[in-house]
Amino acid sequence: MKAYSITDIGKKRSMNQDYVYASDQPVGNLKNLLIVADGMGGHNAGDLASRYTVQEMLAYIKESEEDRPVPLLSMAIHHANEQVLEKAESEKELEGMGTTLVAATVQDEYLYVANVGDSRLYLIDDGIEQITHDHSLVEEMIRIGELQRKDAKNYPDRNVITRAIGVRVPVRVDFFDVKLEHGDKILLCSDGLTNMVEDEEILEIVRKNSSIEEAAGALVDTANKNGGKDNISVVLAEIE
Repeated sequence: MKAYSITDIGKKRSMNQDYVYASDQPVGNLKNLLIVADGMGGHNAGDLASRYTVQEMLAYIKESEEDRPVPLLSMAIHHANEQVLEKAESEKELEGMGTTLVAATVQDEYLYVANVGDSRLYLIDDGIEQITHDHSLVEEMIRIGELQRKDAKNYPDRNVITRAIGVRVPVRVDFFDVKLEHGDKILLCSDGLTNMVEDEEILEIVRKNSSIEEAAGALVDTANKNGGKDNISVVLAEIE
């Protein structure tokens, strides 16, 4: 597997509260690790929440003897969630900080994914498939029939998320596993990309660029060209 990451402040924000991590080399007992976290909170709190969450996850994974990917990701996320809550409680200016999290690892022929919040993971081959489910108010409204998907992008509370790291113990995490094929591409991203670029355009951009580095850069450029209303983060990996 080959992986590449990029994050951009966008056109409207004064600070980048996203944090990305991509290693195609072993991290502890995981053969590789991909993460996107999109922080929330005033001042520096969102920036700290996303960075601190990833750092605490990495520290846990590197020390753990667990070698099963799903239990290891789960324990690392629960550990990071507890650490973020403790830090927020110890410093008043960090009160209310939190972050989304989408993390993935490829072990043999399978992709294992963990998700909290509305940062997404897509599998791209001949088409594009969203693997994760958004933990957001609009997704819940769509699920129960109160909102049409075509109206979701313009809904006033579209940025309200229903799950995040740093809100409560225990955190609720969704897990997914997908069998991979040679040439598949894996995209992890914050909503700064998906709110600005439609899925079909994401697919077209990834297809027409010969390298994942070029594709990731083009995705960020397109999100900025379309308004860049939020921080934009992309982790793109290719199964070789």
